[in-house]
Amino acid sequence: MRKITKKLFVSLEFVCVQSLFLLVLLLTPKSYGQSKDTVQPRYQVTLPEAHVGNLEIDKKLLDSYELLPTNVRQFYFDARTVFADNPDAGFDHPTILESAQKHAIEFMGHPMLGNLKSDGVTVWLRPATSGPFLLLVKNKNGISEKVIQIKAGQPGVAQKVVVDELAPGQNYSYEILSQKQVLATGYFTTAPGKRSRGEFRLVFGSCFHKIGLHNPNLTKQILNRKPHGMLFLGDIAVDDRENNINMHRSDYLLRDQSKAWQQLVANVPVYTSWDDHDYLNNDLSGVPENFTDADRQALREVWLENWNNPENPGEGIYFNAVIGPVEVIILDTRSCRDISKRGEYGAYIGQAQLDWLKTTLKNSDAPYKVITSGTMWSDYVSNGKDSWGTWDAGAREEIFSFIERNQISGVLLLSGDRHGARSFTIPRKNGHLFYEFEVATLGGVPGPDAMAPNAENQLFGYEGDRFIAFGEFTFNTSGEQPTLVFRLINQYGQILEEIPLLYDMLTPPGD
Repeated sequence: MRKITKKLFVSLEFVCVQSLFLLVLLLTPKSYGQSKDTVQPRYQVTLPEAHVGNLEIDKKLLDSYELLPTNVRQFYFDARTVFADNPDAGFDHPTILESAQKHAIEFMGHPMLGNLKSDGVTVWLRPATSGPFLLLVKNKNGISEKVIQIKAGQPGVAQKVVVDELAPGQNYSYEILSQKQVLATGYFTTAPGKRSRGEFRLVFGSCFHKIGLHNPNLTKQILNRKPHGMLFLGDIAVDDRENNINMHRSDYLLRDQSKAWQQLVANVPVYTSWDDHDYLNNDLSGVPENFTDADRQALREVWLENWNNPENPGEGIYFNAVIGPVEVIILDTRSCRDISKRGEYGAYIGQAQLDWLKTTLKNSDAPYKVITSGTMWSDYVSNGKDSWGTWDAGAREEIFSFIERNQISGVLLLSGDRHGARSFTIPRKNGHLFYEFEVATLGGVPGPDAMAPNAENQLFGYEGDRFIAFGEFTFNTSGEQPTLVFRLINQYGQILEEIPLLYDMLTPPGD
């Protein structure tokens, strides 16, 4: 039986706020458990199987919830064979292109939204033909707002199409056409303007492990929440492919054939970082023994090729993005490590990234700053097995002290890696609490116990085995002071946790 434990109250201030919301929850009806339209999986693929990822296992993943059209399945099998047999194969390999033409495949990678702005969004896609294509954007009234000619490109090479000159905080739909035939559709809501007031919603999580991204129940519930964007914090689409770049591409192709995945990313802009299994293999980082710096660079390049993130400011895959009232700061806590200095200052994210983080925080004028880490900020779980504390407690202390010294307000910490869903406070000597939310349950795979051995600073805990859920932040800037509510929501739409956080609780005290 899956163990579920929670500890709600960590301070008198938290007790008061939480009590008010518990009263609201008691009066609010919720949907619990499976509904009549829940889709049952055709195959239950385990985490060890996903890590192996041979042809038979990948076939099961492809068909895990529904049997795809014959032409799509055969194209994937043809392309996977090419990738497996050719270490240098790319998506533009002639045999893969021939198969796409034979099976009438227009897109190897369907539209993926990203880099949401107040005036538009970026659309990523990987055409299987040279095109050209037409991208048509309509407002909520169905009136055409933007027509973009997607120029003919190299088949198999990903493209990013910038959609701009739209209005802030508005709903839009889009179509991608070829010779007047609609090939793909989607929708999005532009970010609110800098001075706009109202609600803004981000969802987040980690650890699909190739398993969960095929789950239509999870996709449905995420879309039901109508988020402006989603943060993926690692172990998403690739599993333990080490430096076999061809098989990284094969796993991304498997991702892109999934209908649940296509529906999710065509309608929700995504922001992504990696962790150990996307990068090399379990707990590997930096440049381990038997790997080279060229391997690290190749991994970064294949990552950038297959995601729709804003531009990187440095050698890693870290970046920042202002989305409405939130500045999202995505750290690369995997490839920038110096494994020869584990436990020493600067070993975890490197000096360049550390300096960039501090500069980004100091320059931010967004009410909220969400800082992500692939692995945990705190050391409460698994004895800090792969956390900041065992790698670089000195740099972590420098970051926390910098936030306090500069009274940087609205800071939230996100993490992943340790399967399960948990939240912690990290107490400071000045009485301030940093709040960490770790929701590593997108794939429902086993992990550590729900509660840490010392749960004094833990708000809640859920074991990961067959527990599928995502996190949500709802920001509200309507009042005199912005407010925030965290929710933990499972794949059936059940709200399991609801934690309000006053703005003052996220702001270090003055001297």
